[in-house]
Amino acid sequence: MEEFLQQLTNGLAVGGIYALIALGYTMVYGVLKLINFAHGDLFTYGAYLGLTLLTSLALTDRLGFALGMLVLVLMVMGLVAVLGAILERAAYRPLRESPRLSAVVSALGASIFLQNALMLLYGARFQVYPNILPATTLNLFGLYLPLMRVLIVLASVLMMAALYLFIQKTRIGAAIRAAAIDQGAARLMGIDVNRVILLVFLMGPALGGTAGLMVGLYYGQINFTMGWVYGMKAFTAAILGGIGNIPGAMVGGLLLGVIEALGAAYISIAWKDAIAFLVLILILIVRPTGLLGERVADKI
Repeated sequence: MEEFLQQLTNGLAVGGIYALIALGYTMVYGVLKLINFAHGDLFTYGAYLGLTLLTSLALTDRLGFALGMLVLVLMVMGLVAVLGAILERAAYRPLRESPRLSAVVSALGASIFLQNALMLLYGARFQVYPNILPATTLNLFGLYLPLMRVLIVLASVLMMAALYLFIQKTRIGAAIRAAAIDQGAARLMGIDVNRVILLVFLMGPALGGTAGLMVGLYYGQINFTMGWVYGMKAFTAAILGGIGNIPGAMVGGLLLGVIEALGAAYISIAWKDAIAFLVLILILIVRPTGLLGERVADKI
């Protein structure tokens, strides 16, 4: 039972990372009906920017661990959010009235550009994160868990809850939901759709960048190509929960992480991806719109 709980908490930590990335996919798709293939690369930029800030500013040494980590997360979120806004302005907004395939090609081109730019800036080798976390474990009801695992689960759950409340309970969130249903009607109601889309490209990459920082802290090393793998899994999580459905992206990410962890522990680590995608196929056969269903309007 203890091994099962260890793998379950590990799956929740990894699933929380998947969920944070999946939220960016599902928000952009909900408003623009577009798969932002460059989103995984923005996640990678978050990991590399976190490494740069950690090594150059030594925030945890100057401000203490708790305050330093908070400042680090906020800085990474802000920088990656700016990159997301630039991406929207340069790659997507000029093609908004073009056929959907043009935007897809632009997204793929942006992904290739961002990935190669990162390789030229940092090199093709793996980058190693400094070990800033104390080597301690927490005793939760007799279960000993690494501190970083607990922090990732708590941080991801808090950010997902904050996003959900923001979308559901605020006027700006209502504007985002209105633009996702019908952009023309939203404009008639006085909503600035361009500003809504820009906000989506600020929030989604900010969460994805935070997930990249979590990966670097959790695993200790990063690579410029990792955005493709994590991006595909997060996209899978978004489909699993229901594309365009924010709670669905959360549920899909957590479920995918748990399935991977349990599959690696009890079947084979070499088959964990195959097991996860097999479960996805079986769920989509039963529920083609995902576990919680799609929440998008058809584009007329």
